[in-house]
Amino acid sequence: MALEKAKEIVASSPVVVFSKTYCPFCTGVKQLLAQLGANFKAVELDVESDGSDLQSALAEWTGQRTVPNVFVRGERIGGCDATMAMHNGGKLVPLLTEAGAIDRAGATATATPSL
Repeated sequence: MALEKAKEIVASSPVVVFSKTYCPFCTGVKQLLAQLGANFKAVELDVESDGSDLQSALAEWTGQRTVPNVFVRGERIGGCDATMAMHNGGKLVPLLTEAGAIDRAGATATATPSL
């Protein structure tokens, strides 16, 4: 049941962050996404009544029990380190733009100009 719900949540939004309100790594990822102007759904597992079950289902599904657990277009990109590495490597904004989470005009404005 929880696995089905987790998959439904992931399918319901272009970007989903499974998080906990007190987790500094989760806060960092959510702040990054907000700074990039991305629309995303945050699911706070410590607030959800079935959060523990959802976290166990995510571990079964993805092999990752820790949070944040970030999905873009239904694909898991990983946790904080993976998300930050994608951003630092210049791959996160294009992925978010393709997913429709960032307005193309906004993404162009934040992109580093080519010389």
